[in-house]
Amino acid sequence: MMNTSSIDPRVMKELLQLQLLSKMSLISGDTSSTSSTDDSGDFSELLQALMGQAGGTTDSQDVLSGLTGMAADTGNGIPSSMYALNRAYTPLSTTASAESDSGSQYDSIIEAASRRYGVDPALIKGVIQQESDFNHQAVSSAGAKGLMQLMDGTGAGFGVTNAFDPQQNVDAGTHFLSNLINKYNGNEGVALAAYNAGPGRIDRVGIRTDQDLANKLHLLPKETQTYISKVLGYKQTFST
Repeated sequence: MMNTSSIDPRVMKELLQLQLLSKMSLISGDTSSTSSTDDSGDFSELLQALMGQAGGTTDSQDVLSGLTGMAADTGNGIPSSMYALNRAYTPLSTTASAESDSGSQYDSIIEAASRRYGVDPALIKGVIQQESDFNHQAVSSAGAKGLMQLMDGTGAGFGVTNAFDPQQNVDAGTHFLSNLINKYNGNEGVALAAYNAGPGRIDRVGIRTDQDLANKLHLLPKETQTYISKVLGYKQTFST
């Protein structure tokens, strides 16, 4: 078999993402055999090219099996369906962005909120990264404000008097996120979907677990689909 250690790990990640995308009709919404064949062909061509660059020959099916095994064995407690969703949607630029701007000046605030509401600090950071890129003065076109992009009504419900104050914003945003995680029995993917699209919409679709989310992901807005996977990707980066 080919020595895959000679291939850049980032390239191996892209290979894994491409293979997963070709297998996940629940994300693409395309169940046609033609599309699946084309995606597999793209993967095979890229794999063969990389094999040539590595200066060796091997059975492509062996390498493919190894990559698929990497996807199945998460080793971090993330359900396999959500892990596949996360990997399929998370580009290399996601990790680079999180590493370059971790908002370390807010670490003490995030840690305090994490302890108070029992939410993983890496998940809080992932939400902040996606929502505001750690800009405490961020304002969305819809009027969401601050680090965790709180709407005025939501913030007021959690006692926020100044949404641009990092401590108030992170405390309220984490409290809200904690409520959603509890509502959906610890299914973080569903909680993130509700944080982005609203719990009412998630409930109307009939999503209660991460497996439900994987099965019905195509019923949610594209923005929400991408949001979930990016936040989970950021969480993974901040956990290391």
